[in-house]
Amino acid sequence: MKTMKMLKGKVALITGAARGIGKAIALKFAAEGADIAFTDLVIDDNGKQTEQEIAALGVKAKGYASNAANFEETEAVVRQIHEDFGHIDILVNNAGITKDGIMLRMTEQQWDAVIAVNLKSAFNFIHALVPIMMRQRNGSIINMASVVGVHGNAGQANYAASKAGLIALAKSIAQEMGSRGIRANAIAPGFIDTAMTQALPEDVRKEWCQRIPLRRGGTVEDIANVATFLASDMSSYVTGQVIQVDGGMNM
Repeated sequence: MKTMKMLKGKVALITGAARGIGKAIALKFAAEGADIAFTDLVIDDNGKQTEQEIAALGVKAKGYASNAANFEETEAVVRQIHEDFGHIDILVNNAGITKDGIMLRMTEQQWDAVIAVNLKSAFNFIHALVPIMMRQRNGSIINMASVVGVHGNAGQANYAASKAGLIALAKSIAQEMGSRGIRANAIAPGFIDTAMTQALPEDVRKEWCQRIPLRRGGTVEDIANVATFLASDMSSYVTGQVIQVDGGMNM
């Protein structure tokens, strides 16, 4: 018997999705039947490859070059995506960067860059999309936060502050927009196996895993699975929540 796809007929907009966690979410959403619009600062060969991989799953897929931290560019790209796809049902605010350093040495530029890309970008996309979702009287907004946004982390004050902001932003939008059928939640990944974490020394990776009850790092698919739940009608009564996907590291 053929299984009904969880996101059939939906359109998802995912920021920063040419690679990494964003790409994994895009591929999982597409496998569940969603058409995918994704943005990245530039749509280079990686972005074009991602577009092709998504389209190969039998859905509509298009990548858009856009600076998520720029308000005017975001308004323009959302208008274009809405025109190209007809509706937008799911927003995943995934765009993010790190510029780590202890507070004593952190520059204003490091602080501003991380807040702009990680937090202001989410404001930009939510601001542009809320009128569309209000007219539709439905929508699911997912902010990609981090466990450091819940618990903090030395040497990452800017990153932790931006991720904590994404959590509070999701909770606030959930309260503002719930009566219009719009849900907003946050995902807080822990130690996830990505190109960035794989570059860490082996002893550092082992130490991390010893702190995790499940004794392993998470995969991008672990994050994508939770995002799919939050994007789908299976979570129709879930809003204003932050789900830590961390193997129990920060219980």
